[in-house]
Amino acid sequence: MINIIGLGYIGLPTALMFASHGVQVVGTDINEMLVAELREGRITFEEEGMSALLESAIRGGIEFSTEYRETDTYIIAVPTPYDTESKKIDPCFVTAAVARVLEVCPKGAVIVIESTVSPGTIDRFVRPIVREKGLKEGVDVHLVHAPERIIPGNMVYELLHNARTVGADDASVGQRIRTLYEAFCQGEIVVTDIRTAEMTKVVENTFRDINIAFANELAKICRSDSMDVYEIIRIANKHPRVRILQPGPGVGGHCISVDPWFLVGDYPGLANIILTARNINDSMPEFVLSRTREIMREEGITDVSRVGFYGLTYKENVDDVRESPTLQINHVRDRNLCGQPLKIFDPWVSRDIVDGQYHDFDAFLEDVDMVVIMVGHSHIRENMHRLSGKVVFDTRKICDLPGTYFL
Repeated sequence: MINIIGLGYIGLPTALMFASHGVQVVGTDINEMLVAELREGRITFEEEGMSALLESAIRGGIEFSTEYRETDTYIIAVPTPYDTESKKIDPCFVTAAVARVLEVCPKGAVIVIESTVSPGTIDRFVRPIVREKGLKEGVDVHLVHAPERIIPGNMVYELLHNARTVGADDASVGQRIRTLYEAFCQGEIVVTDIRTAEMTKVVENTFRDINIAFANELAKICRSDSMDVYEIIRIANKHPRVRILQPGPGVGGHCISVDPWFLVGDYPGLANIILTARNINDSMPEFVLSRTREIMREEGITDVSRVGFYGLTYKENVDDVRESPTLQINHVRDRNLCGQPLKIFDPWVSRDIVDGQYHDFDAFLEDVDMVVIMVGHSHIRENMHRLSGKVVFDTRKICDLPGTYFL
């Protein structure tokens, strides 16, 4: 049996996938309401394929609990935020989970940390907890790092097909955990040491952040000199060794917008390109606001309450709002656009997240003259014709209506 700690965007699909492939699983979370919903067979966030996976896991005997269980294998999948001042990782959720596991685990248990952490986190924060408990690593308990590699919107497929990394002190323990993940993972599973596994995951997300930042900086340069960044990227990408991404309104989610900061915090003075990329991407919401003001002036729109923002999630066709560019815009609205709540609509977000949020698309359209497209949901692509007659500022380059404004 494995006890999976943390039933959020990573822990829950991982638990369900194991249980659906014949592994006995207990999923643990401190959120009593979340556990109650799962026990009743209700999925806790929108994701294609998750409801079917939950049904399969229930047939496989999965249990949901607020309690940690005594077993030989634990997988920890809790959040890993960063300190906004130092930019260093805040490992409090990981260390709390590890400490709780050590209270119940038997001798020889393996603790697998799936949460993304900065290089050296296990050495600096997790191993000391083991020693404080008077336990001996490699005998009383084994530590492993197997970072997740999935993205909201495609979780089920990526769990099955993405390659994975298992970092362990003891190669035999690493092979044991590799065999465990092979219950469902069809991708290559590489076994290495813990620090390499830690660094590899952070580097993957940092690489993507830097590439996005290049596209966003191009957008700013081209806007400053009245050039079409999209046409320039289209032509440049015809070169066989060039593949520039599309610019956007900013970077959200709990991976690309967070993990690079770990390197900035831990390696000040060395992570220079990484720091610049983070600053560029973090500046895009304000750039969108600045561009919004320009378009309002050009179109003669003086009443900011007639401007609506479409999209509250950080990417299309998910309900995940973590670090979303629209939330970032909402947070700085007082000094950038207006002192009143922004009008915001997102078909994927049924719960109230911010003031000024609409849950009816018709009502949203009726109350605005200008629409800022922040997220390219299938919904807006299918209803683009309904924006006819509105001023449209499209930050995702998906609208083909005449007169549309872009970054």
